[in-house]
Amino acid sequence: MKHTPMHTTIAVFVSILAGLVVPAALAQAPLPTPPPSPQTLEGPPSQPTLFPPAELDRIVSPIALYPDPLLAQVLAAATFPAEIPEAARWADEHHYLTGMQLTTAIAADRLPWDPSVQALLPFPSVLDMMASTMPWTQELGEAFLAQRDGVMDAVQRMRQKAKQYGYLRSNAQITVSGGPYIEILPVNPDYIVVPYYDPYLVFGPPPPGFLVAGAIRFGFGVHLGAWFAPWGWGSTRLVWPTHTVIIGNTPWGRTWVNRFGYMHPYAGLTRHIGPRLPDVHRLVPRPLVERARVRRR
Repeated sequence: MKHTPMHTTIAVFVSILAGLVVPAALAQAPLPTPPPSPQTLEGPPSQPTLFPPAELDRIVSPIALYPDPLLAQVLAAATFPAEIPEAARWADEHHYLTGMQLTTAIAADRLPWDPSVQALLPFPSVLDMMASTMPWTQELGEAFLAQRDGVMDAVQRMRQKAKQYGYLRSNAQITVSGGPYIEILPVNPDYIVVPYYDPYLVFGPPPPGFLVAGAIRFGFGVHLGAWFAPWGWGSTRLVWPTHTVIIGNTPWGRTWVNRFGYMHPYAGLTRHIGPRLPDVHRLVPRPLVERARVRRR
């Protein structure tokens, strides 16, 4: 049978979509969840699983279009997967606190989680996504510990695709740089937006007649300001040419080899060791309506 150009285009589109498997929490339609990783919440196995480039593309696809500061914090926090579920629950129940009220509550409750995990407490939807897809979160953390260069290269590959097909572009909330490395930076450094998009869609050619401008939504964001500077906000960035992650103006040095001993420095932030104190604020889980509103914006 002779293949026409239209047949070839459809075949390429289907091939690209078939290669992306992402957590269901991030897609606009139900998606299959990756099979459980051999590691458990007790920590990574003794030897890392080394992922090929195509698998790294799949793993980073749900967060590849996050602004660089948020992406850096998610990558760091994913290396502490055992702490994510409880942190997500705390963030959900304290979602009504913002700014200084939130940082005061974090200190008052003597939260024991690594500061990289605490840095995401202002983003309950992000922590909820990570906690609800723990096999993926563990994969991401394991890959970042063992294959940082590969993970960052995969992010760039996915960004290049999204930009090539017209989905990723600058707007009122973010600026998207050119090449050879694509940076996604907030227009206002103190206001971090969380993009919502369907990874099945934005990394492949748009269907005929599809409006690409609406495929990535940036309606939900968080005002951080100086209150969250101790957690690295405002001084966190990615240096793409050298595959360097800077958190709090200091290169992130946690790797697979030193994962049990490395403690990233956080100036002015006290690390609490031991059991948590009882919550001193009322607990108000986010209603389903609010959860849905975050995704629709």
